[in-house]
Amino acid sequence: MTNTVVVGLQWGDEGKGKIIDVLARDFDIIVRYQGGNNAGHTVLVNKKEFVFHTIPSGILHPKKICVIGNGVVVNPQALLEEIEALRKEDIEVSNDLLKLSESSHLIMPYHRELDRIKDRIGTTKRGIGEAYADKANRVGIRVVDLLDKETLTEKLRVCLKEKNSLFTNIYKQHEGFSLKKIRDEYIRYGELIRSYVIDTTIFINEEIDKGKKVLFEGAQGTLLDIDHGTYPYVTSSNPIAGGACTGAGVSPTKIHRVIGVTKAYTTRVGKGPFPTELSKRLNECIRIKGREYGATTGRPRRCGWLDIVGVRFAAKINAIESLVITKLDVLDDLDKIKICIGYKHNGATIIHFPHSTSSILEEVQPIYEELPGWKMDISHVKDWVDLPKEAKRYLERIKELVEVPICLVSVGPRRDQTIRL
Repeated sequence: MTNTVVVGLQWGDEGKGKIIDVLARDFDIIVRYQGGNNAGHTVLVNKKEFVFHTIPSGILHPKKICVIGNGVVVNPQALLEEIEALRKEDIEVSNDLLKLSESSHLIMPYHRELDRIKDRIGTTKRGIGEAYADKANRVGIRVVDLLDKETLTEKLRVCLKEKNSLFTNIYKQHEGFSLKKIRDEYIRYGELIRSYVIDTTIFINEEIDKGKKVLFEGAQGTLLDIDHGTYPYVTSSNPIAGGACTGAGVSPTKIHRVIGVTKAYTTRVGKGPFPTELSKRLNECIRIKGREYGATTGRPRRCGWLDIVGVRFAAKINAIESLVITKLDVLDDLDKIKICIGYKHNGATIIHFPHSTSSILEEVQPIYEELPGWKMDISHVKDWVDLPKEAKRYLERIKELVEVPICLVSVGPRRDQTIRL
């Protein structure tokens, strides 16, 4: 298998963490290329659950090198806590196996406070968007700045002059932050993470040139992409496959395959349009069966039928070569299963996802196809031939509608609950 990007095709939470874990054995290096610790990738290994927020989930495989790319925004305290938690489980997290980009921007305490005060769309309050905003405004603080006290002091002085003015004069909810306190805290973080910090762009490209195989891991999903998602109800970075190039510093010519991940149904967290959202009763049934609660915040996810219009759009802009279907087993108990194949809006039929205009998506009526359920437990199934015919038909219909072959089907959270096609 050659250099591959794994990307979510919905509003995140598609189960990418498990799929990265399943695929990682075939790669030498796993690279996280965007997002921050607002993401949560959950992996179940030997009945032990691991939740990753910054470190690629490939770290669970011995001797695999994991890279946090320049496109990721990093909360150093959260990163250190994640490293310590893995070590307590006897997972090796040495500087030989974990690399952190010196160019990654940092999430600062004032980012989290601003996120709390300003949030209008239902964020995780982790300060991710504010960190990316400072990056775009050229006042961000990067990992490399932690390694030099004078540089960090000067950058903090510039940032805090503006930020403390906002807190005290505009929002009037905060007395402002101490430069010395933040500087001393972050200098200490710098000493603790120093051994992991390298120029990851050079490292990744040199390893590719040596013939090493790289798996690129995105956070969130295509419909949350800052440019191509349901704006303004989006994340602050580019989860799409193209984000791997900017977020890891590699040329598009060095990426050979894109794999798209979608649930067998649809979920989203927070505010925003959701055409196929289920009734309250069925929503709760799917949420409980699928454990649909955010890995980062614990927030309950909104659940809906599979929206092919959105998946097809995501498949197109990511140019996915193969499709992964997760959580098929969550639909085991249903008599009938619906698939949204289009929308009705003002008397017209829409087959293309109106991602640039949330107001239209809020007004559309989904057009459904209905298929029979399989009404049996499929969590033990290891091979395609052993799936019930109704489950096969459901998967085949998804393949037909998206026009992309399916390569993996997940029927449970464990590694071994994965059917390879």
